[in-house]
Order: sequence, then C-alpha cells, then structure tokens
Amino acid sequence: MRKKFMVALGAVLSVALSATQSFGAVYYVATDGSDSAAGTKDKPFATLNKANTVVHAGDTVWIRGGIYDLHDTVFYERYKMTAGILLTASGESDDNRIHYLAYPGERPIFDATNLPVAAGEEHSDGTPEGAMYTSPIVIAAKYLHLKGFDVRNTPMIHNSNSGIFIYASKHIFLEQIDSHHNAGPGFFAHDGASGGGGHLFLNCDAHDNYDPTDWQGDGENADGFGVHYQYDGDTTKFIGCRAWWNSDDGYDVLAQEFPVVVENSYAMGNGYIHYGTSKPPNGNGNGFKMGYSRNDKGRHIIRNCVAWNNVATGFYSNYTTIGSTWINNTSYKNGDRSFGMPSTIYADDERTRIAEVVPLTGDKAHVLKNNIAFPNKLSQIGTCWEKISSQNIDHYVDCPAGENNSWNLNLDLTEDDFVSLDDPSMTVTGKDLSTIPGMLGPRNADGSLPNVGFLKLKEGSRAIDKGEDLGFPFVGKAPDLGAFEYGLSSSSVAPSSSAGVSSSSGTTSIATRLDSFVNASGLATVFDLQGRYLGTLQLERNALESAFRAKFKTPGAYLVRLGRTFQRVNVN
Repeated sequence: MRKKFMVALGAVLSVALSATQSFGAVYYVATDGSDSAAGTKDKPFATLNKANTVVHAGDTVWIRGGIYDLHDTVFYERYKMTAGILLTASGESDDNRIHYLAYPGERPIFDATNLPVAAGEEHSDGTPEGAMYTSPIVIAAKYLHLKGFDVRNTPMIHNSNSGIFIYASKHIFLEQIDSHHNAGPGFFAHDGASGGGGHLFLNCDAHDNYDPTDWQGDGENADGFGVHYQYDGDTTKFIGCRAWWNSDDGYDVLAQEFPVVVENSYAMGNGYIHYGTSKPPNGNGNGFKMGYSRNDKGRHIIRNCVAWNNVATGFYSNYTTIGSTWINNTSYKNGDRSFGMPSTIYADDERTRIAEVVPLTGDKAHVLKNNIAFPNKLSQIGTCWEKISSQNIDHYVDCPAGENNSWNLNLDLTEDDFVSLDDPSMTVTGKDLSTIPGMLGPRNADGSLPNVGFLKLKEGSRAIDKGEDLGFPFVGKAPDLGAFEYGLSSSSVAPSSSAGVSSSSGTTSIATRLDSFVNASGLATVFDLQGRYLGTLQLERNALESAFRAKFKTPGAYLVRLGRTFQRVNVN
C-alpha cells in the first residue's frame, strides 16, 4: 500500500515575496538576421556577439530556433583564447540578470563544425593565432541566465576545447542546455579568480564528448561537466543534470578547493566513445569524480545521484585530503568500483604527495549515508591501505565505512528489489541515446528528468525505510536507501500533477496543502515561466494564496523552487 508523507509542517504553508524585478529591453537573434538590424522580432540580430554589445542588466535576448553556423572567432585577451561567441556584458544581481533564452517552442543549435581552431599547443604565445583554446561559447561575466539550446561539434587540433567555457565569472545560470559531440568537455567552469563561482546548472546534459588528439592523450580531458581551481566565492550547484558517453569523466572537480553540490543527477557510460562502442586509451571513465582537494577545503555534497555502467568507478574521491558528503546515491554495475574513496596527504606546497594513500579520519573523513552499491563492490571503504615506501609494503588500517548504507546493512540486493534493471543505456550501443526513451532519453516538456522505473525501488524492497533521517522529505517510517525514495517524486522539476496544485476548468490555483514542501524551511525562490528570477519566498504559517495574489495583482503563472523541488503556481 502506498504510504503517506510524514508532515512536519502540519499547517498550511505560506510565502512572502521580496525583491521583484522590473524587466528591461528585449532583443531577438535569428539565423536569418543581420547585425546591422535593430534587433527587434521583425528585424533580429544575427549573432549573440552583437547582442552582447547592447544588453544591460534586466534585458532579455530571445534566440530563435535553427542551426547557427559558427565560422568566425573573437579573441579573448584575458585568457588568451578564441571564441565563437564571447559574452562579457553582466547583470547586476541574481534578481537583475541578463537573459539569453530560446524562443518558446523553438530550439537553437550552435554548431561549431566550421569554427576556426587556434593552433597553439601546450602554451599560448599571447596572440590569436597562438591561442591554446577555442570554444563556441565563452562566458566572462556576472549574473547571466542561458536557457534552452544545444552546443555541438567543437573541433580541436592539439588541445581539448569545451563546448561552453566559463572563466572568472559569477552566478551564471545555465538551464536546459545540451552540450555534445565536442572535442573536449561539454561544460568547463574555471573559477580561479577571487570571488567567483556560484553557478547553477539546472537540467543540463553533456554527452558524447571526445578529444582524440589532445597533447595529453587520446580521450584525456573530455569530461561532461568540469569545475576547477576555485579557492573562494560561492558554491556551484548541479541539479537534474546528466553526463554520458564522455571519453573522460562524467563530472570532474579536480583541483577544486571550494565546495560543489551535485543533486539529483546522473552519470552513465563515461570512459566510452562512439556511442558506447569503444574506449579511448587515455580516458578515465569515472561517473562522479569529486576531488581532489589539496588544502582540506573542497568538501563537496553529492546527493540523490545515480552512476551506472561507467568504465571505472561510479562515485570517486580521487586522492583528496578532505572527505565529501555522499547521501542517498545509487551505484550500479560500474566497471571498477561502486564507491572509491581513496585519500592522501600533501606537503605545504600543495603539490608534493608525501604519502601514497592514507585514511581520512575525524572531521576530515567522508560522510557516506543511505547509499546503495549494487553489487557491493567497494574500494577504500571500511579498510584503507597506506604505502610504506621504506619497506615497500602496504599497511592496512581501519577507516570509516559510513552508516546505513547497503554494505553496512549487509543487504544482498537483487533484481527483485527494483522496479527495473532494464534501460536502453545498459544494452543499446552505436546509437544516440538522447533520442531513445529511457533514463537518458528526451526530457519532459518542463526540462525535468524522464520518469522511468530503472533502479527505482519497488514495493517490498529491502532498501525501503533502511536509511537515516537527514532532514530531507521521505515517505514512511524512515528514508529509503539510494537515489529514489519510494512513493516520492524524484524529478528535478516536479510536474504540477505531483506538486500540490489542483486544476479546475483549465485553470490552476494554489493548493492549501503543499505536500511537495514537506519538512521545508528557509528561503524558496520564484521564477517566471522563462526562468527569470522574481524574488524569494520565506515559508510561514499564513495564507499562501492570498500572499501571492497580494504581490502579483495581474493573474499569471510562476515557478516556486525549494531545494530540489519546483512547483508551478497559477494566480487566477
């Protein structure tokens, strides 16, 4: 029998809206436009480079559908690289961004097949001709929102080139963007400058990226998502993202000395190329590579994520000096390990490793709770080993094994514990998985993840109610193990049918009980249906419907986000 929510906030929730924004100018870009035109709907610009020269905080650029052939570059002096599109104009704050949005119902595609690639090798000589890197889209700005388009087919000569490269930027919001078939990472955030970061990747995909001729090795650097080199600033988050069939890793935060959060995201088949038919010689093939940190500051959070069928390890810490927090994740049939938590120690110069492998203990230890490893193939969990070089032997020591995980509970999970272990990603190769219904197939219309039974717990599963209550919504007596709570929506953007709204006569009104916000506290955020930030919501115990109507005099539709849950609200 389907269980009921345990409601901590038994009363009706309400919200008080603050800091709404007024919108600025509107421009249009189209494949048949002209940069000498006015940028209106009837006379659109041809390029985002032109739009970048005229926009200011609060402005919106609507990008019409079609294929944009990127065949010219501009030189980005600060990083000595070239770009097909260089976005440098900034917004002023999270509630006063510049918006680059796909026109409703249309899909722009930025194709870099004909993009001239810089011929520089290991180091740039400071000239456009000698630049190391080229990317279709380079972002060097603050407070931008990009939504609803593809970036594909970035070429390379000596160096892997990212589909989207973010450099020394702050609070870039990327939503429903698909970066694929690039000769380098799908997305790369380089936040080495002070005070940056704080990016949000919402419902983005990175797949089939492969860098065959990189000077560091065949397949060495084409991750799906990369975040690197940050020492301070704000936390970057990934929510509802997917990475598959990238030649290196799905998610990589190597040398990231500042926390990153990954929630409700997938990694499959990384370390494979050509639609899963072969492996490059230098690709690593980890799903979530969440390390290393050398200065004990890169403690990341990985929650409600799924890694399966990767060449190497599903969830991997990569010889870090500080543990991360791994909560309610599911690892299935990865080629090497389900969870690999190796750690080490570096000298003060943060470059020299002074021990091969050492266990993390105390405040530095990994936190692993409510995870599923199926089958239970683990590494550096429960028993760690340290290399004693002087004696050329391995010294084995006890180290933290986590709590309330499938391996602590000795659960010998089988196929009978899951709704399904069958998905095209487990069997289909040689084809584009993004077109085949399944975990990696077409997203829902609102950008949320497909709702399929793969790796979800079924009624009677031994993993149900076996977890520890960590303050997140759950169904039943206790949280379940793994990424999918039985009976609770796991979508990154919950559809209205499960978000506590009701419909009547073609209109939607606010429900008096918001079951999707069970155990909620703190600030929520409000967006319009184009994803533009409208303000914050403080949960209280008053009237939700009257609060919205008092703030928004004109009827309209809004998206309310709290944690990983989105709810659409229509004010009549």
